[in-house]
Amino acid sequence: MNAVSTSVEPVIRMDRVALASMQDQNSVVVEDVTWTVQPGDYWVVAGLQGSGKTDFLMLTGGLMGPVRGDYFFYGQEMPIFEDSRLHERLRLGLVFESAQLFNHLTVSENIALPLRYHKNLTAGDAVAPVQAMLDATELGQWADSTPGALGRNWQRRVGLARALMLKPEILLLDNPLAGLDFRHLTWWLSFLSDLCHGHPLVDNRPLTLVTTTADLRPWKGYGREFAILKNRRFIVLGSWGQLEAARDELVRELLTTELSSA
Repeated sequence: MNAVSTSVEPVIRMDRVALASMQDQNSVVVEDVTWTVQPGDYWVVAGLQGSGKTDFLMLTGGLMGPVRGDYFFYGQEMPIFEDSRLHERLRLGLVFESAQLFNHLTVSENIALPLRYHKNLTAGDAVAPVQAMLDATELGQWADSTPGALGRNWQRRVGLARALMLKPEILLLDNPLAGLDFRHLTWWLSFLSDLCHGHPLVDNRPLTLVTTTADLRPWKGYGREFAILKNRRFIVLGSWGQLEAARDELVRELLTTELSSA
């Protein structure tokens, strides 16, 4: 009698991937990335300014393809640009460090955009789900404001709300804690933890998380798997305990020094 397979398809599988800078596709910034992300993982990828954190996340998000190597997202080769495979691409949400909001739209309109564009909802149909998101992210007071009226902390939160509107299965976040005051920092860490364990906004499904950072310290007790970008290499460290035990000089610096958010 054949045994029942209990294997789970990885969310992300990279094999010897090399990636270029978003600004210069001829400049390789990280190479030989071999990495697997399983459903429910919570990865924190750290690095100094200029190490390629944003480029790495943009490649992971499918905004550009690898220079070399293979990248599969739920078994689908990335990047996914074809309309016929859009439903696969929409399993992923991306939060930009700079939020990347549309300044001519209100906060509510920015958040509603994925529903109206991908689900073809009318403005009226989008009101209820947008209001639920505004409530959960404490953005209600800004609903009718344009992004220019908000501080950087709140703009990034709008970007998070927008990324969650299609209820993705994996969420990528580019340096989400950079420059946040203590109030916002603790909110983000708590909210991401709730998402990872299953939040009503995503139908109580545990969300897979991958975030970049220039400072490892806030992530203690939150991230479960850690890696660093150093000298154009992606180095998996493992758990927080393994991270603390590492003798790598960069790891020690990322644990003790407040670094630039760039």
